[in-house]
Amino acid sequence: MGFHGSGWFIFASSPDEKPKVTRQLLLRVLRYSNPYRWQIAGMLALILLSTGLTLVSPLILRSLIDSTIPARDINRLVMSALALLAIPAIGGVINVLQRRLNASVGEGVIYDLRVALFAHLQRMSLRFFTNTKVGELMSRLNNDVVGAQNAISNTITGIITNIIQTTAVLAVMLTLEWRLTLVSVVILPLFIVAARRLGGSLRDIARKQMDLNAMMNAHMNETLNIGGALLVKLFGRAPVETTRFRERAAKVRDTGIQRAVTGAIFFVIIGMVSAIGTALVYGLGGYLVIRGTFTVGTIVAFGSYLANLYGALSGLASAPVEFATSVVSFERVFEVIDLPLDIEEKPGAANLQNVRGELVFEDVSFKYEIHKENLLSDVHRFGQMDTVTAVLSGKKNGLQEEETPARSQAREVALDHVSFRAESGKLVALVGPSGAGKTTLTYLIPRLYDPTEGRILLDGRDLRDAALDSLSAQIGMVTQETHLFHDTIRTNLLYARLDATQAEVEAAAKAANIHDFITGLPDGYDTIVGERGYRLSGGEKQRITLARVILKDPCILVLDEATSHLDSESEMLIQDALKRVMAGRTSIVIAHRLSTILSADLILAIDRGQVVERGTHTELLAQGGLYAHLYETQFSRERDVPSG
Repeated sequence: MGFHGSGWFIFASSPDEKPKVTRQLLLRVLRYSNPYRWQIAGMLALILLSTGLTLVSPLILRSLIDSTIPARDINRLVMSALALLAIPAIGGVINVLQRRLNASVGEGVIYDLRVALFAHLQRMSLRFFTNTKVGELMSRLNNDVVGAQNAISNTITGIITNIIQTTAVLAVMLTLEWRLTLVSVVILPLFIVAARRLGGSLRDIARKQMDLNAMMNAHMNETLNIGGALLVKLFGRAPVETTRFRERAAKVRDTGIQRAVTGAIFFVIIGMVSAIGTALVYGLGGYLVIRGTFTVGTIVAFGSYLANLYGALSGLASAPVEFATSVVSFERVFEVIDLPLDIEEKPGAANLQNVRGELVFEDVSFKYEIHKENLLSDVHRFGQMDTVTAVLSGKKNGLQEEETPARSQAREVALDHVSFRAESGKLVALVGPSGAGKTTLTYLIPRLYDPTEGRILLDGRDLRDAALDSLSAQIGMVTQETHLFHDTIRTNLLYARLDATQAEVEAAAKAANIHDFITGLPDGYDTIVGERGYRLSGGEKQRITLARVILKDPCILVLDEATSHLDSESEMLIQDALKRVMAGRTSIVIAHRLSTILSADLILAIDRGQVVERGTHTELLAQGGLYAHLYETQFSRERDVPSG
């Protein structure tokens, strides 16, 4: 009893794990508590009141034993008994109020940090997300935010509580009997030594169990999602995966038993050390009572104070590491908030209005550069699935993460001095071998990236001078890998325009040749599409994606026309929908279909990041260059097929 602070030795007693707490970091942490200063002040007042109440009960017991009972004073006995009943009742009310204030502060800090983090992440460029693990972002938004909240609502409050309680209890004990007080304090070093020695072993076992749990959970995550489950069934690996899971679950079980036994031994030793202190106090106190130095009631009061004193002192002993461990979570949160933005909006950026859609690339070059100052630092997290390197084999990777870039380029420069003009309402088709830079070019139009050199103009205005939201409103993009949220078809379509009416939604779906399919479903537009639209076929997902773009009604359409994996009927429906989508819009299309190329106003043949040929189909075919080669190898099978 009374050793609530000792558990921190288990997880944070290793000197090499103590993070550095700077004055600047502390001031920034305290700024997050400013909006809640009155709640914190109320908590401190309640702490003082609660501490005062804990000091009263032992004094009442002392008075009962030394005065009231020997004097046979019934009235005083009744009053003392009522006081002993009232004190825990009042203490309970105070505890509820303190908990209410504590929760409002803690949850408020979590809210503030999460919103600040999420809002900043929404402004980060695509480059950041291609080089950052989703698991790490989730850890920053969840684990580190909760750890930061713990620093304000629990750690700091706990330190103040322990300081007040230690000071008050020692003051009262010293007024009662200074010799017993010294004996009580002398035993504390034994407690700290025992806690650090066995606590270190318990901490290591606990972390090992967390890592084993992470491996087991990662295995479940890999094999029980729809893709993993399908693969297991197709290869008949259910027995293998069951055996693998059994082995990992057994390790978790064995480590759990080891942790339970070690924990029991730990608390037995702590209990024995505290028993030594209690025995010394009662032994010396009993001797002094026999000698007539003080009364029996004083010993009883000391016994009550002893547990409070040991609990408070042990909490203070672990406070430096506990505080630093909590505050480092703030450091990880601030790291995200302080990340510089790759794509920034200029002060006073113009809102695009009455856009015609003329798009011009002027000597544009681009490199996929990775700047460490724009990325998160590596953090080893015990018990996190994203730290498991090889989920099935369990092997560790010797390479550092930054040595394996997320995007592999066959050349240093992805785009090399690209220049062209897309007239308003015209269709520009991009053709070229895989990896030539076509997708990179399309990513520059909505400012997912900014050019390394050169500039891109929309109606004569540099894209970097336009407000980001207004630029996004003018551009509709359909990527090769379509993405749908795990929600209804209606919600996915309304993502393009939140205020669209049902009639407008249905009109867009009809234009994309998907309305009849949707209405044929049991729940119609309220059908849940599943994770990433997994319940739908490739053609159905693409048509819903097209309907979403139609509903947005952008001035410029950027499209990766990937239809090679679709059946003939789906491909025909999509091609018919594309004609409607592109009508009257400036369209930049990565072309995979001969029909699109033939209808293009301008064809750009791209190779190794450069526009090597440009012109119409007839002009480029006559040149006998890259386009002619692509035509013969990729599009020849469509030559005799009608484009309708």
